[in-house]
Amino acid sequence: MAALLKDVYNPNYISHLADVVENSYPLLQKKQFIEAVFNEEWIDKELKARTLHLAQQLNLFIELDYLQSLAVIKQIAPYFTGYEGMFIPAFVECYGLHEFSASIDALSYITQFASAEFAVRPFIVQYPQQMQSVLLTWCNSDDRHIRRLASEGCRPRLPWAMALPEFKKDPNFILPVLDALKNDDSEYVRRSVANNLNDIAKDHPLIVVNLAQQWLAESETTETKRLVKHACRSLLKQAHPSALALFGYLPPVHVEVVDFKADKVVSIGEVFTFSCLLTHQKSLPLNKLRIEFAIDFMKKNGQQARKIFQLSEAVINKNNKPICKSFSFKKISTRQYYSGQHSVAILVNGVQLAAIDFMLAG
Repeated sequence: MAALLKDVYNPNYISHLADVVENSYPLLQKKQFIEAVFNEEWIDKELKARTLHLAQQLNLFIELDYLQSLAVIKQIAPYFTGYEGMFIPAFVECYGLHEFSASIDALSYITQFASAEFAVRPFIVQYPQQMQSVLLTWCNSDDRHIRRLASEGCRPRLPWAMALPEFKKDPNFILPVLDALKNDDSEYVRRSVANNLNDIAKDHPLIVVNLAQQWLAESETTETKRLVKHACRSLLKQAHPSALALFGYLPPVHVEVVDFKADKVVSIGEVFTFSCLLTHQKSLPLNKLRIEFAIDFMKKNGQQARKIFQLSEAVINKNNKPICKSFSFKKISTRQYYSGQHSVAILVNGVQLAAIDFMLAG
């Protein structure tokens, strides 16, 4: 079984943390700190709860006022990178809301080592006008991590993060930030812009479609096209007509699915396979095709829920395009499978052209 992300905080890691903190704060009671981290509740805490717990223990054992403690936190930040280092910005999130300037300066420094995308959100909620100015300033930073924080931190639907319900209702606070970053030199930053727009599209699809049209009209670079398409990925999966038209996906009146075959029964843990041919009417012009398959999964309540997967994008230059695909029903942590009737469907440019039922056995 693969190691859980939360288990990165093992005794060696926490001992290293204690050593690093002691170098900046010699009064640290290391033994007591380590014991407080691995308290009786530790084993039941998930990853985010553990990062919060570490921030809380740092606050308890660094017996200084906030600004002095913050100086220690900034000194140790470069030693703790990646997702496992997110207890560092969590310290600022938990204890620095009353010290706006010092905390925001600290987050812009810390995010270069461990992303402050979660930690910055309470500041956006409490200080919206000041934070819009800060975010726009960050857009001009020489550091790509800081520029990305400007976009990632204000995503309306950032996974596992504190909600920003006002931005779900009205994303106009965000749009100047995204516009400032849309031509960023870093793919890392542009990807965040696309993810932010994808969040917005779930509540305001027309805003994103209109913005996508505007950005594509302003620039025909490969980078812009890739950003815009990634931003519209949920709209394309939902077969939003304006989004499909934006990328040249017209109604597939010239395409048919023939010789569609699929396994009739598959067991949980096995691989399901299906195949078909897409044919094109020679008398009609060739169009771009967005080819997807959908599986209607049986849920625990006996109802079905559809999940769409992209197969390819293509133009049928010959008489037909063969499709052969498999899907694994191996047990995974992110999806629960239930036995019963399922369906597999072929979609072209958002339109279902064929479907077959099959049984999933327990």
